[in-house]
Amino acid sequence: MGLVYNIYLNDSRIYGCKVCNTHLSNYTDIISRQFRGQHGKAYLFDKVVNVTESKPENRSMTTGEHTVRDIHCRHCGTCVGWKYDHAYEQSEKYKEGKYILEVELLVHVK
Repeated sequence: MGLVYNIYLNDSRIYGCKVCNTHLSNYTDIISRQFRGQHGKAYLFDKVVNVTESKPENRSMTTGEHTVRDIHCRHCGTCVGWKYDHAYEQSEKYKEGKYILEVELLVHVK
């Protein structure tokens, strides 16, 4: 395994890890601000960078059963949210392949 390099985003507003400021996503990649996580308010993002994914697991959420993976900051290892792999309800399919980042665990980097 070689060196892992962080991706640095170049947008007017960038969200990063609250612990180490590693870039995670652009403001323009937010799909919805109407989500809740374990720590309160959360945003649904189309793309994120500089994260590692855990193994998939099934979870019962307020909107039904989903297969998700926790996502962790690649630099410091803090769990910053999760990725939707599969939604069992047809009305929730739009979440598949998308990411939740919890606002409490984010900081505005730029």
